[in-house]
Amino acid sequence: MDKLPADKSLILFDGYCALCSRLVQLILKYDRRKHFLFCALTSDTGQKIRQHLAIPEDIDSILLVENGQYYTHSEAVLKIAKQLGGFFRIGLIGRIIPKSWRDQLYCWIAKNRFHWFGRRNSCRMPLPEEADRFL
Repeated sequence: MDKLPADKSLILFDGYCALCSRLVQLILKYDRRKHFLFCALTSDTGQKIRQHLAIPEDIDSILLVENGQYYTHSEAVLKIAKQLGGFFRIGLIGRIIPKSWRDQLYCWIAKNRFHWFGRRNSCRMPLPEEADRFL
């Protein structure tokens, strides 16, 4: 895996998950600095990154990769909110909740995401104007 530019972070996501795809759309809209790059976990590149970083197979929703480390569950979401800034920083209040509780909530939502939000028939493909943001 090639190294990410130092000023970029990578979001790995489940391209078949409607909730994850909506989150990617939201981030694309509000990431005016174009700080985030994206990659579907199930893509060849996503699988290579997963293998390179030794990311367990049971982690299958949103992951954040920064400086050669990966973050999962609530920590990934909070780090993304912090980087987006603006009104997303309100979400950082979640840090007052113990990490184990935050992660339990995250895992509960992740476990039910297909039932509640649906599953896409195909992996989310970038629009032509977004192509430079996807690996």
